[in-house]
Amino acid sequence: MKNFNNTKIIGVDAGYGNMKTANYCFRTGIDTYETEPLFTRDMLTYNGKYYLIGDGHKNYAAEKTVDEDYYVLTLVAIAMELNRENLTEADVQIAAGLPLAWVTEQKAAYREYLLRNEEVRFSFRKKDYHIRIVGADVFPQGYAAIADKTATLKGVTYLCDIGNGTMNLLCCRNGHPDSQKMYTEKYGTQQCINAVKDVVMNKYQVVMDEGIIEEYLKTGEADISKEYLKIMKAAASQYVKDIFRRLQDHDYNAGLMRLYIVGGGGCLIRNFGKYDESRVTIDDDICATAKGYEYLSERQMQKEQATK
Repeated sequence: MKNFNNTKIIGVDAGYGNMKTANYCFRTGIDTYETEPLFTRDMLTYNGKYYLIGDGHKNYAAEKTVDEDYYVLTLVAIAMELNRENLTEADVQIAAGLPLAWVTEQKAAYREYLLRNEEVRFSFRKKDYHIRIVGADVFPQGYAAIADKTATLKGVTYLCDIGNGTMNLLCCRNGHPDSQKMYTEKYGTQQCINAVKDVVMNKYQVVMDEGIIEEYLKTGEADISKEYLKIMKAAASQYVKDIFRRLQDHDYNAGLMRLYIVGGGGCLIRNFGKYDESRVTIDDDICATAKGYEYLSERQMQKEQATK
C-alpha cells in the first residue's frame, strides 16, 4: 500500500486462483450466504450478505464483471492491507489490472465495476471498515510487474505472465512494450493441474486432490508414492514444454531474446523446465504485479497533480 496526499493506493491483482496485494495472497474461493454461516473466521459481511473467503478458486470467465465476486474479493484485499496499518477507515485509490489482450475492450467496464460505490461499509474478520473509493486505475496485467525495471531491460525481452487461468505474453524492446506483440491465452496453471488429474484418473482410476498437485507443482515434492510422482512429473514437464512451444509460436527465440517470467506459474518453469538460466529470469514474488499496479498508479497521480 502506498500513501499519496492522504489517499491509500492499494494494488489488487485479481486472479482466478489467488488474489494478491502488495503484502498478501489468498485464494479466490468465495461462498455466499443469506444468513450467518457456522464458521466465520474469514467472513466478510456486506450489503446484508455473508461471504466466506478462501476455499477453492474462481472458475475461468472472460470478463470479471459477470458477478459480484471480484468486487467482494477486492474489499477483502483492501481490508487486509488497511488492517496491516491498523486502519479501518480511509480514502482508497484502487490500482488493478486485466490480462494484456483484454485491457483495451474491458478497461472501462472493469473500472466502473470497481467504482460502483463511492462509500462502502463492510466487516471482515469481525472488524468494521468504512472506505471512500476515490478512484480506480486499470493497468495491463503482467507488464505492471516489470514497470519499475524497464530501464534495465536491453534488447528484446519477452514477458511471460503465467497465472491460474491465463498466460499473458508481451514483447518489449529496450524496455518499451510492443503493442503489436501482446497475447492472452487460456493456458494458466489450472490447465496443468487438470492435465495431471486426467493422467492419474486414466492410469489409476483415482481422483487426485488438487491440493496435492498444487503443492507438488510449487515445490517439486509431494508425500505420495513413486508411481504417482513419476506421472505427475511427466505431465508437468509436458505442460512446460507446451509453454515454450506457445512462446515460439509468437516468435520467441531463446538465442536472440531474453525471457522474463512472472506469476505463480514461474515455479513450474523452475521445477520442470529446461532453459538457459543466463537468459531467463523467474520472478518468484507472487505479489510483484500488485506492487506494480501501485507503482504505476502513484506515478499517474503524481503526473496529474503536476499538470494542475
